[in-house]
Amino acid sequence: MRAGLIQLNSSDDPARNLPEIQEYISEAVTQGAGFVLTPEVTNCVSGSRTHQNEVLRHQDGDQTLAALRAQAAELKIWLLIGSLALKTDDPNGRFANRSFLIAPDGQIAAWYDKIHMFDVQVSETESYRESKGYRPGDRAVLHDAGFAKIGMSICYDVRFPYLFRQLAEAGAEMLVIPSAFSPVTGAAHWEPLLRARAIETGCYVLAPAQTGTHDVSRGKGRKTYGHSLVVAPWGEVLADGGTEPGVIIVDLDPKEVAQARERVPSLRHTAQFTGP
Repeated sequence: MRAGLIQLNSSDDPARNLPEIQEYISEAVTQGAGFVLTPEVTNCVSGSRTHQNEVLRHQDGDQTLAALRAQAAELKIWLLIGSLALKTDDPNGRFANRSFLIAPDGQIAAWYDKIHMFDVQVSETESYRESKGYRPGDRAVLHDAGFAKIGMSICYDVRFPYLFRQLAEAGAEMLVIPSAFSPVTGAAHWEPLLRARAIETGCYVLAPAQTGTHDVSRGKGRKTYGHSLVVAPWGEVLADGGTEPGVIIVDLDPKEVAQARERVPSLRHTAQFTGP
């Protein structure tokens, strides 16, 4: 399978972002990709809930989702929409941070709501309270796409190894971790975390990312780390997207999963213990 990771610098205008996303998807397919992945909050990067309420839609009325489903069907590809910010019926007005796996017929094969909310104080001047604006999910998601069994996650989930262990024990061969990582935490933790998740599970890790300084019309500006990564089951980095928007192409061999797990069969070595 040839995969194409799309690295984006999304603005807070979904209609403005869509043509660029579609262009990058077409470019990836032109280069032979049969599985294309976009990053977290593909449709809208914004720190203003007021603005989000104006431009975001519920799933059934979301323009980006409808257009990308149609494009996947036209191109006959598997497409991971890393995530879309969507309105929900949450009583507190919180949005969903929802990832979609689209089949080559354009149907939604699987969807996943981000479980772990990014509530952190990165520095004296940089803090996030994702739980104020987004409703967390409560279920792990694994889907057999034929070319691989795919375990779904989003960004901050990467810091919680038990989720990926559970996905791998359930049969995952590929972990997708679309992200919009902070530059501060990205420089310190992005690659080590992704390599650790690959090594611990013997899975491929595909992590398309947002990058750069994002153009927002209202609210606090946002910067993201970039460096979309593909990590092999043995832990080596196969591709790094750097800091510019664009397409990263990589060839994946499912035999590498079995080989890594035979060399170090840690998934079969789960111990029972008590304490501390």
